[in-house]
Amino acid sequence: MPTQPLSIEEQKAAPPALHPADFALWRLGFRPFYLIASLFAALSIAFWALQYSGLLSFAYLPGPLWHAHEMLFGYTLAVVAGFLFTAVRNWTQHETPTGWTLMAIVAIWLAGRVLVLTPFGWAAAVVNVAFPLAVAVGIGVPLVRSGNRRNWFFIPLFVLLAAAELATHLVRLGRIELAPWAGVRLGLDVVLFIIAVMAGRVVPMFTNNGIAGAKARRLPWLERAALASLVLLAVADLAGLRGTALAAILIGAAVCHLLRWSFWQPLRTWRVPLLWVLHLAYLWIPIHLASARRAR
Repeated sequence: MPTQPLSIEEQKAAPPALHPADFALWRLGFRPFYLIASLFAALSIAFWALQYSGLLSFAYLPGPLWHAHEMLFGYTLAVVAGFLFTAVRNWTQHETPTGWTLMAIVAIWLAGRVLVLTPFGWAAAVVNVAFPLAVAVGIGVPLVRSGNRRNWFFIPLFVLLAAAELATHLVRLGRIELAPWAGVRLGLDVVLFIIAVMAGRVVPMFTNNGIAGAKARRLPWLERAALASLVLLAVADLAGLRGTALAAILIGAAVCHLLRWSFWQPLRTWRVPLLWVLHLAYLWIPIHLASARRAR
């Protein structure tokens, strides 16, 4: 049966039609990125097993290079982007990408995951470099508009990640002469720095808020030393440093981060899973630094 058209008064009173971009998934940055990162982590295990067994041969990024690239520039950057899109919104009280803009950035990430499995190397390079640049813009606009200078350093870090991504692809495409893993090493150093910064802000605060009298502390000199050690490591990797000198930097960084972690009172958190899992996760940084063998 045909319905009568709404009167002007009824049209004004009717709730507005929902725009597709108003769906809850696209209102906060962490929602789509945490979801796709989790799904990708599970799927990539199957891809890696098939590749390792010889049942699947990738056309563009073969072997361990695909595995390292996707765990770093795929999975990890998705998590970091989701975290920062949400955190910057809280820090600045300005909107980070939502709706159609957030959809577009997620689509860039998804396209990058597909293209590295194809023979289209240049397309994969362009799309994968575009993702960290899009994140840099997404967090940079609200940071600059709000005058939140304390966190401006995240912007050049994502530009540096884009440069590391570009170097990885240009080496693979035969356009520049660098060590095959140079871009991955630099990207890993930058991500380690980002994680160390955010852990220093979050883990001691959560520990003190969650456990009465925990007395988790951040010693200014130790905080600076721990972060500086990662900057020094990045410089060493860029310079192609190897042997005893690089080993000394790695061990020194491991000691700094282990000492830093000890002042956050990790042993007091064992009764609170929400806290000890954060401490256990951070412990992997000094373990990695102490046991790392830098690929050539």
